[in-house]
Amino acid sequence: MTLTLKRISKMDQIKRNFLLVIVLAMAGGLVHLPLQAQNSLLRFAEKQYALENYSQAATLYSQAYERKAKYSTAVLAAESFQNLQDYENSFKWWKTVVSHEESTREDYLKYLKAAMKFEVDPNVQELFAGSPYSEFDFPEIDFNQLKELKKKQANVKLVPLSDLNSQGSDYGITADTLDNKYFSSNRGSSFESNKPGVRLDAKNSLFSEEKSDFNDMEYFGIYRFSTAGDISKISSDIADALQYSDPSLMESRNILFYTVFRNVRKIKNRLDFSVHPEIYFSNISTNGQFTDSKPFPINNITEYGVMTPFVDEEAKRIYYASDKPGGFGGFDLYYVTYDDQLNFGEPVNLGPDINTDKDETHPSRMGSNFYFSSKGHLGLGGMDIFISDYQNGNLGKVTNMGLPFNSSRDDFAFYISPNGKRYLSSDRVGGMGMDDIYLIEDLNKRLIARVIDCDGNVITEEFESKITERNTSNPIPTSRNEKSELTAELSLDTDFSLSISKKGFFNIQDNTLSTKGFDGEILEREYRLAPIPYNLPIYADIVYYDLDKSIIRPDAEPTLDKIGGLMQRYGFIDLLVNSHTDARASKEYNDILSQKRADAVSEYLSKYDIPKERVRLEWFGEEKIINDCGDGIPCPETEHQLNRRSELVLEAFSDKNRQYDLPTEFMGRDICDPIDLFEAMNHEIPTIYFDFDKASLRNIHKKELERVSLMLQRLVNLQLNITGHTDQRGNETYNMNLSERRAKAVMDYLINKGIEPGRMKSEWLGKTQPVNDCNTGDCNEAMHQLNRRTELKLQNNK
Repeated sequence: MTLTLKRISKMDQIKRNFLLVIVLAMAGGLVHLPLQAQNSLLRFAEKQYALENYSQAATLYSQAYERKAKYSTAVLAAESFQNLQDYENSFKWWKTVVSHEESTREDYLKYLKAAMKFEVDPNVQELFAGSPYSEFDFPEIDFNQLKELKKKQANVKLVPLSDLNSQGSDYGITADTLDNKYFSSNRGSSFESNKPGVRLDAKNSLFSEEKSDFNDMEYFGIYRFSTAGDISKISSDIADALQYSDPSLMESRNILFYTVFRNVRKIKNRLDFSVHPEIYFSNISTNGQFTDSKPFPINNITEYGVMTPFVDEEAKRIYYASDKPGGFGGFDLYYVTYDDQLNFGEPVNLGPDINTDKDETHPSRMGSNFYFSSKGHLGLGGMDIFISDYQNGNLGKVTNMGLPFNSSRDDFAFYISPNGKRYLSSDRVGGMGMDDIYLIEDLNKRLIARVIDCDGNVITEEFESKITERNTSNPIPTSRNEKSELTAELSLDTDFSLSISKKGFFNIQDNTLSTKGFDGEILEREYRLAPIPYNLPIYADIVYYDLDKSIIRPDAEPTLDKIGGLMQRYGFIDLLVNSHTDARASKEYNDILSQKRADAVSEYLSKYDIPKERVRLEWFGEEKIINDCGDGIPCPETEHQLNRRSELVLEAFSDKNRQYDLPTEFMGRDICDPIDLFEAMNHEIPTIYFDFDKASLRNIHKKELERVSLMLQRLVNLQLNITGHTDQRGNETYNMNLSERRAKAVMDYLINKGIEPGRMKSEWLGKTQPVNDCNTGDCNEAMHQLNRRTELKLQNNK
């Protein structure tokens, strides 16, 4: 409803007030009321109604009906109380209306709606008793949905702010990060009245400079409730500001946006005009007063209202309500964007999913939720609070927040402060004043989970989350707050399961969530969403074959048994087999032979019941020999042997279309570091040993270096550290040079295999770090051998 100020002259005001006293005196029985006086009373009531002075009109129509019970008078009394949002008297008078034979279906519809506003759960059958109607005659009211809505009960309690509320009307709170609060109130000098308070969501006609004739209360102002507990009224530097309310804080600039009614007396070239609410924004001075106040550029004081602003600093939007032409009816919700210089964009209507043909007001947003109040969506009473999903600036499904957030009365101005406290305003029964501000306290425990990426930043993108009660599997709703943290309300003394998933990332599963024995209010968790390192090589080895053979040799069986055992144990790893031959015989023959060698690996692993789709076979014949033993080139048999091989690479997470759970083997590891995952599965990096006083590679170690080369080729982020050592015989200088040559021998071999030098780092320590201390002279040759070595260590190349 709009709050429109209609101006009349001071003389008209005096005459009107004088007449009102006489008429009310007559109506009260001081003068006998003949028919002419009754007609005068009705005419005066009609005038007050036309001027939207519903408080006075309701009193006059009630008096007139007592004198003569007419249907038309009852209707006007009911509508007056309805416009006053006095739901108790509105219901009483609509009940009187439908008792008349002249009453219509439209009257009965208003009677039903009044009953639902007056009572949370009226007996529908009793409402229809004695009438010619039933539920089916009123498709406008979804009785079944209303029944379901009344079953929706959040596990919270509403606590009135006793230190803040007054016997007047207090509503619409906002707070800064220090928890200083700003709110609307008409406390102060009061004028005796039992009439309900008027807010800026209702129409009003103003005749007094001191109080509202609508409800005989002081005009609204904005008050500050400090953390020290002091309450002070903020004065405005807007000279003609008659009433101001609905504060919303832009804390980064110390600016407050709010609704203003100005006492405008003259409009150029206009004798008859209405004054509508506007939005202003002001700096807050150090002594808590408004300075440098500026009008919102969307204002149009004589054409339409603009009110109930909300500052969304994250999205750089100002949400507000307006009844400007072109909307869906009544007050609609809009937003404008703003930049760093507070230049405002064009208004954007929030659309038909949010706005109705009635009034939508008091918008606010926190995280992934958008809140507003409405009289047009299906509700429990007068004005209800609704929630809508907010994603990337777009609004989704609208849901009534249910009980106890909403009641049979007006519930509005839902707000979440920077410290996470939730508030709403309501004129529900049992309050201290006409409107009161309530703190919402959980009867549940609240979960706040930080879902972070590999850099430790909270993930702001979409992901799927699911929480269920472990015993019942009942789903628990989740949402994201303004920090993009995952939040949920958890019942007391209950165990829960939580899952989080995002395409291309490891699924997260937590079965340790529980409120049993938890004394705090907030359960805090942190989960890391790590990308799945698809096709991650976690183990590599090589098996060799005899000349012209594809039979698995006995020395290859331990390697294949290890691979079979790993694949049997871990369902997330698959095997890639690359089979080769030496360059002897024809190309065609070698192609067939390499295929047979690959098949032999697959057949050997069949005893482990490994599905064939988990073993990928490739063969290359003589195309990829690893040395210079090509066709016609004489080579020793040991060099040919290196070419007769099957390279075996175990890859984790090879299916890029699959979402993987984090394997238990990786728990406690740095899942953001593929090398750490590699090390979790692979501990067999060889040590290269040398003969006494030699730096040349043994043939057996060439096979081991082939395996290291394969690892480095498959894991491009790996770096190899090479450290050369000697035994303790010989002098220090000689052994330092010898250890350098040994480290260089390993590096040169790998460079020859195509490994970039920049991926390897070598050092030599001579005889300074022996495995066995042989300075005492009691070491045997085997102990000296363990000292003559080059150690290899793989690490992530960061």
